[in-house]
Amino acid sequence: MKFGFGFERDQLNELDLTGEYQGGFAFGSLLKFLTNTPARIHAAFPGFISPRGTRQSIFGVYLQDDWRWRRNLTLNLGLRYEMSTVPTEAHGKLTNLYNLTDAQPHLGDPYFSNPTLHNFEPRVGFSWDPFRKGKTAVRGGFGMFDVLPMLYTQTTMVGRGAPFFQIGATKKASVLNGNFPSGVTPAALGPSSLEYEYIEHNTPRNYVMQWNLNVQHEIVPNLTAVVGYVGSRGVHQALRVDDADIVLPALTSAGYLWPNPITTGLRINENAGASRLLNGPGDSFYDALQVGIVKKVSHGLQVQGSYTWGKSIDNNSGATNGDTLGNSFSSVHWFDLRLSRAVSDYNIGRVLVINGIWQLPTSKSASRALAFIANSWELGAIFKVNDGIPFTPLFGSNGDPLGLNSSDPFDFPNRLRGPGCETLTNPGNPNDYIKTQCFAVPTAPCSAGTDATTCPFYNGSGSNGIGCDPKPFTDSAGNPVAVPFPQCFNLRGNAGRNIMVGPGLTNLDFSVFKNNSIRRISESFNAQFRVEVFNILNHANFAPPLTTGGVPTTDIFDETGALNGKAGLLTETTTTSRQIQFAMKFTW
Repeated sequence: MKFGFGFERDQLNELDLTGEYQGGFAFGSLLKFLTNTPARIHAAFPGFISPRGTRQSIFGVYLQDDWRWRRNLTLNLGLRYEMSTVPTEAHGKLTNLYNLTDAQPHLGDPYFSNPTLHNFEPRVGFSWDPFRKGKTAVRGGFGMFDVLPMLYTQTTMVGRGAPFFQIGATKKASVLNGNFPSGVTPAALGPSSLEYEYIEHNTPRNYVMQWNLNVQHEIVPNLTAVVGYVGSRGVHQALRVDDADIVLPALTSAGYLWPNPITTGLRINENAGASRLLNGPGDSFYDALQVGIVKKVSHGLQVQGSYTWGKSIDNNSGATNGDTLGNSFSSVHWFDLRLSRAVSDYNIGRVLVINGIWQLPTSKSASRALAFIANSWELGAIFKVNDGIPFTPLFGSNGDPLGLNSSDPFDFPNRLRGPGCETLTNPGNPNDYIKTQCFAVPTAPCSAGTDATTCPFYNGSGSNGIGCDPKPFTDSAGNPVAVPFPQCFNLRGNAGRNIMVGPGLTNLDFSVFKNNSIRRISESFNAQFRVEVFNILNHANFAPPLTTGGVPTTDIFDETGALNGKAGLLTETTTTSRQIQFAMKFTW
């Protein structure tokens, strides 16, 4: 019987600041940049920078027993209880919208309600020798593991919310036009442009269930193989969105539609400029087949290999930021998480790793001088090959093609089905890795100039962004105005999250060791000369297309519908070029 407890005091002191003192401007196209008509601005004001000191306590207790039920069967039974306190701030500077629609945030404690008070976590496992010969073992287990709302999950939120910190965001042309690069003032942005934070007040318990089953067998002496299955299920996983204050769409048989023109829709909370969201509706699934072979040292040779074939699925892969990973995008469409259910941002389908060490044979008959040079050499190698990570095709990330009216707008293109588009990438082509011909600009079911009554949700009110205007758009003088997509509505594309996979990885590291035992110093003194060569084949392992020169290379089209010339361009690698390292290691 084993039991124990633990206590931790977590203190996080941070200074919240941003480089966007004059404002970060976004332009939907080169033409808008040249005419100084920004699409939006995101600005912080240095006079309001201040420190934050968040505090939290964590307590846990466990009880476990290993019960040898039979001579060849052992059971592991355990129970753990683990909870954390709700974070506090040393100076009382906590701000949170208890509801996304609130006009004013709640200030001070409590930050949110405590979801960890009933965190009982059972665990059970077994180990079984079915043949009673000590050469085969069947093992399995199941356990629950709570994911506590630790301080790190709120670190990019706790210091940014108004009124204790002022970050403004707006898309108003009256504020933006002509003000690049001089910037804007807090007065120009106005109080309704300030950023607020929304952490779900009644946060649900976030936990993961894990299970595994494997069989280990000694094939011959010094050679063992393991085959196993591993799975997990995450419940109420944290969902992080950089701006959740958007214009909500209407769901139709054609998909989700937003009103057009893009400036006509109303956001959920017009009292805020942006609302960072952290809540708990996410879930995750993982299943994997794992195979391993180990050859213990015999005749100077040791080899180990492992292969994993798995799949991780979720609807958001990070809690600290919307784009926690380099291939994430920062604001999933949180109103319907079925839209973002896909392989995880960190999913790697297949991984093979083989490593070995060979102690070269020694000559016992050689002279002392020759033996010193020829003996005690070791060769080592690590070979790894795996699939690439997934990434998402986007559309108009520097503009607002949907009409979200948020500080973090984007859309998805439409994925086309047809010859050559069964897969969406060109492996081995770093200049055109994405098959851009397999995507199209989403087109809503009704276009300007057609009969208004044929539009879905037509209410007879004409060009108000809800019904369809039977005339072309015009300016205040009545002159026709060219718009990117003169439609009644803007349609969310069907391409979806993480539908493409980046380049895989192949890497071989090699090493040569020379052991030099110096008994004159001591019996155990050894001076080891090491030569290590990383990526000895000098293979270029490209990263997926992400951003080049500030232009997202996952954007298939810009906000005007024009093809992005940099779409699918590979510019970075995930491993270094060949590197050789020399070293001496002394042990005694």
